[in-house]
Amino acid sequence: MAATTILLFSTLLIAQPAYSEPMLDEPVQLTDSERFVKAGEAYFSDDGRRIIFQAIEQPEPGTPPDDHYAMFVADVVRFVDQIVGLENVRCISPPDSANTCGWFYPGRSDRVLFATTTTPPVMDDVPGYQRDSGNYEWQFPPEMDIVSLDLDQADGSADGFEPMVGDPANYLAEGSISPDGRHLLYTSLATGDGDLYVKDLKTGAVRCIVSKPGYDGGPFFSPDGRRITYRSDRNQNDLLQIFVSELAFDEDGAITGVDREFQLTDNGHVNWCPFWTSDGRHLVYATSEIGHYNYEIFMIDAQAGDDESPARYGTGSRRVTFAPGFDGLPAFSADGKHMIWTSKRSGEDGSQLWVSKFDPNPPERMPMAPASSGSHGHP
Repeated sequence: MAATTILLFSTLLIAQPAYSEPMLDEPVQLTDSERFVKAGEAYFSDDGRRIIFQAIEQPEPGTPPDDHYAMFVADVVRFVDQIVGLENVRCISPPDSANTCGWFYPGRSDRVLFATTTTPPVMDDVPGYQRDSGNYEWQFPPEMDIVSLDLDQADGSADGFEPMVGDPANYLAEGSISPDGRHLLYTSLATGDGDLYVKDLKTGAVRCIVSKPGYDGGPFFSPDGRRITYRSDRNQNDLLQIFVSELAFDEDGAITGVDREFQLTDNGHVNWCPFWTSDGRHLVYATSEIGHYNYEIFMIDAQAGDDESPARYGTGSRRVTFAPGFDGLPAFSADGKHMIWTSKRSGEDGSQLWVSKFDPNPPERMPMAPASSGSHGHP
């Protein structure tokens, strides 16, 4: 359903939690269950004026909701320097298709990419990842491919879609583009194991850069484009850990592989959806460390270092969110001033989008992560 709907929350509706979250300032709920059964995984355009996200809309009375996420874009509404809502919310994916992992092209708010099956997925029982219960799972339909789209051509159909990789036989998703716009970074199940690939958008060359055992996914470039972060089921035990890799380049600036890989977390929890802070010094990610039904967002050190200051990875773990219920899938505006994330803190049945001004070094004392975090430094 393509629609123009305004979701505008006045300052009177800004959440006032009973718990302290020192890095966050007056979290605002951007979507709710009146429009969406659930919504999540949102990312800003570079100018901060738009977001792209996935959601399932509320169905007509007497009709069950869709089984799969649709892809949406919306304009951000601001009051002074605070994001207070969304407007011009519209669906850009075809009816009944499965969609995930939207992203804006660098420097543009009018062109996006996302993963889509275009048509209804053929298989009902597709491969996927599940942990403990059906409340925590995602599927890998093999016909899912990454497409790009100019938003002025988005009409709720597949018209205007341009395949970015073109592999109809294997699941391709979890895509993002390097800050300079040259490389597409994504996950493919071409080997059956979930590996990380880059496509050079200048030459068309495709290269696998991470092919270790276990599912490697959810990759993002650092703000300077020299590193990537991702999560991996490296031990194939259904637990996920956070990794950072330094990239290797040839003389023409093409990515040729990975120079060094570092593991940031090493514990008995599910750690996933890492995302860089705007200065590239830290990552935020979601973890089951507090409890599988109370995922929270943590921040961890990811400094690259230099010859005079050795690299430090996986130190300084700090907890960002303290609300009951799920908090995860964090992302930042390009200027680092706002964090957007997916949460069930409102008490609604489905997850919804939230946003807040973000300060990694608030004046009051920062609550530290429990000592059981299990993260470690440079190997």
